[in-house]
Amino acid sequence: MNIVFVLFDNVTQLDFAGPVQFLSRLPGAKTHVVSKDGTSVSTDCRFSIVPSSSFADCPQADIICVPGGFGVREAIADAEIVDFVRTQAKAAQWITSVCTGSFILGAAGLLQGKRATTHWAYTQLLPLYGATHEAARVVRDGNLVTAGGVTSGIDFALELMALAQGEDVARTIQLALEYDPAPPFAGGTPATAPAPVVTGLRDRLYDRAAEEMGDAIRQSLIV
Repeated sequence: MNIVFVLFDNVTQLDFAGPVQFLSRLPGAKTHVVSKDGTSVSTDCRFSIVPSSSFADCPQADIICVPGGFGVREAIADAEIVDFVRTQAKAAQWITSVCTGSFILGAAGLLQGKRATTHWAYTQLLPLYGATHEAARVVRDGNLVTAGGVTSGIDFALELMALAQGEDVARTIQLALEYDPAPPFAGGTPATAPAPVVTGLRDRLYDRAAEEMGDAIRQSLIV
C-alpha cells in the first residue's frame, strides 16, 4: 500500500506529522513524502522537512493525503501541485486531506458535489469548490475523506486505518502510540471555547486569513 503525502512550502507540520506517524504503522504500508522537485519544504514552525522523492519519482498512491497550512494559498495557484494531485487521485483508493489541504483537493476538482470539512475558520469557503460543509471532525463521502483543523488529522488517520485494514489494526496502533487525548480544558472548537477567545482569535488572525484564502480560491477558479 503506497501512502503519498503531498508537501509544499509553509505547510502546517502537524497536519502531516500526526497522520504520517499513524498511517506509516499500517502493515504493508510504504510511505512516500513528496514535494514538487523533491527538495525540502518550509513549515509554519520555522524548520524544514526533507521529502523522500519528487512528483516525478512518486509511485501511484493507494492513499493520497494533502495537509494544509498558510502555504495552501500559493499551492492552489501552482499548476504542477494541482495537476499532480488530480492525476494521482484518478487511481487512488482513498483521496484525503487535513485542515485547509481540502482546498488543494478542491482546486483539483475533487470536491465537486461532495460533503467535506476543513479548519473551522474556513468552512464557509468550501462551497466555492462545489462542496457542502459537514460539521464533523472527520467527513467521509465515498472514497473522499477530509479532516478538520490540524489535530483532527490523528482522528482521521485512525478512521482511515479502520476502513483500510479493520478496526482491530487501528485500535492496536492507537494503543501503541498511546493516543488517549485528555486536554486540560475544553475549548478546541468555537462551540466549546469562551466567546471572547473565539472573537479575539478571529479578529487577530482568521478573519483576514479566510478573506485571503477566499481571494486565492476565486482567482484559481478564474484561471
